[in-house]
Amino acid sequence: MSKTIRLTAAQALVRYLGAQMNEAGEPFIAGVWAIFGHGNVAGLGEALHGVKDSLPTYRGHNEQTMAHSAIAYAKQMCRTRAMAVTSSIGPGATNMVTAAALANVNRLPVLIIPGDVFATRGPDPVLQQIENFGDGTVSANDCFKPVSRYFDRISRPEHLLTALPRAFRTMTDPADCGPATLAFCQDVQAEAYDYPESFFEPRVWFQRRIRPDEGELARAVAAIKAAKRPVIVAGGGVHYSGATDALQSFVETHNIPIAETQAGKSALAWDHPLNLGPIGVTGGEPANSVSAEADLVLGIGTRLQDFTTGSWGLFSNPEREMICLNTAAYDAEKHGAMPVLSDARVGLEELGTALQGYRAEPVSDTLKAEWYGKVDALTDAPRDGNALPTDMQVVGAVQRASNGDTVVMCAAGTMPGELHKLWKAPRPGAYHMEYGFSCMGYEIAGAMGIKMAQPDRDVICFTGDGTYMMANSEMASAAMMGISFTVVITDNRGFGCINRLQMGTGGAEFNNLLDHAVHETPSAIDFAAHAAAMGATSVKVSSIAELEDALAKRGEIKGPYVVVIDTDPYPSTEYGGTWWEVAVPEVSTRPEVNEKRAAYEVAIKERNTK
Repeated sequence: MSKTIRLTAAQALVRYLGAQMNEAGEPFIAGVWAIFGHGNVAGLGEALHGVKDSLPTYRGHNEQTMAHSAIAYAKQMCRTRAMAVTSSIGPGATNMVTAAALANVNRLPVLIIPGDVFATRGPDPVLQQIENFGDGTVSANDCFKPVSRYFDRISRPEHLLTALPRAFRTMTDPADCGPATLAFCQDVQAEAYDYPESFFEPRVWFQRRIRPDEGELARAVAAIKAAKRPVIVAGGGVHYSGATDALQSFVETHNIPIAETQAGKSALAWDHPLNLGPIGVTGGEPANSVSAEADLVLGIGTRLQDFTTGSWGLFSNPEREMICLNTAAYDAEKHGAMPVLSDARVGLEELGTALQGYRAEPVSDTLKAEWYGKVDALTDAPRDGNALPTDMQVVGAVQRASNGDTVVMCAAGTMPGELHKLWKAPRPGAYHMEYGFSCMGYEIAGAMGIKMAQPDRDVICFTGDGTYMMANSEMASAAMMGISFTVVITDNRGFGCINRLQMGTGGAEFNNLLDHAVHETPSAIDFAAHAAAMGATSVKVSSIAELEDALAKRGEIKGPYVVVIDTDPYPSTEYGGTWWEVAVPEVSTRPEVNEKRAAYEVAIKERNTK
């Protein structure tokens, strides 16, 4: 007869978390972010206290942003480790729905444990309970269903016996990886059950490396051998598979250039001869020009979102073939691509073996030199000391202050486009961009998560004033925890990139920059003072030279360090890029809109005939 141990369901859950290991022998769950409320403080709160020496609990200031920290941690660890997050029911839970969606889009693991209503329904409606007039089984946590890769409701203690292994299978599966949500009824958290001791024995979750099907591999090899001008689109899956060395060996052996997505950037060093740099809407001329002419596109670990493909208008060679090497069939077969269902590292190795002797035609060696000849000038310090700096000049200043251990990160606004085009990443892991969900508010929390994942790295976060205003509370968490990273706040007094998009589609400047909104009192936010009030060391600078001086001091500062600089909201890098489909109104009284609509219709027709 198997031995049992009597535990509350909450105690059983945290004991199970502590027993799940990765291949390196580390706990897969590195810690738990928690904001307690009546839906989880008595059950999970007591259980987490009991294991605080082995499974640390971190207190956040906002449920969404603490989940962002957990997700950034997993991303920087290339999905080899993850974190859990727990909240009370009601608004605490629904605050995490945005973070779950972010993790889902980016294929990143996080265990979300929101408190739920009473399984007994005795006190219905309990505080913060959402009541569905036609369905008694619904709670606020049902919002997680469409944004979770696995969802379960723990309404009996023994449900954990099946739910927890399923959740971990999801988080550690390369194809299904994403958020797992266990809505935990608050009364069940406190209920005891006789659990089998074997349930808590340590388990190692190995990374499954799917080998390509022989037929898919053969068809892909034949297509590549027939190609003269192939190009590789390297996505985030290259990093998650640990395939950066395999990619470098593959491209050098077969002379195939690569283009990098936002998630794939830094797969090869920026100055590698076969790295054409960024692709797509925020891409550069080398990658986009070669991709437009390519007779074969090999996507590796990419989900081919519209910024990568130019809304599927970029790959314009009528003879073009497309192959997608991916662990997920959903991604591997997009837009009729020839699928190779495989782990990136293994797939590259087996493709390389089968392609012995094949080398693509060389790409012009002047493309990159011409590109950097144009854009390097944009990142230089301004000659006119009275002019507002541009975002490109801020990127240049941070680049000059960076080193081999620097990780730059961002998520939304102007900087993702500028960084994708301009940042020179020296090695894998040096560039961390959340551009799947492009979630404003990820930045500061994400920077903290990156630093927790890799404490020895020099983490620099780019954020605009708009994003800072959306979510800055984890600055206080970082200050209290003594987590050191640098935040560069570019204050362009509004949502600069959307203002430019508004103008670019023929619209009048409206409701984006603060100067164009109706306010009784003009905005005059002192971001440096605000950050300092939360415990950060902060300074406002008035020039690129002062920014460089401030950045040079970051190694001396413990905790978060914030540097604020005013920037011009209008300029952006004009070079590079490609068309992006944004619907323009078909009817308008504005001639500018009608002109942009006509151009839009032409672009749609061109795209649809390719």
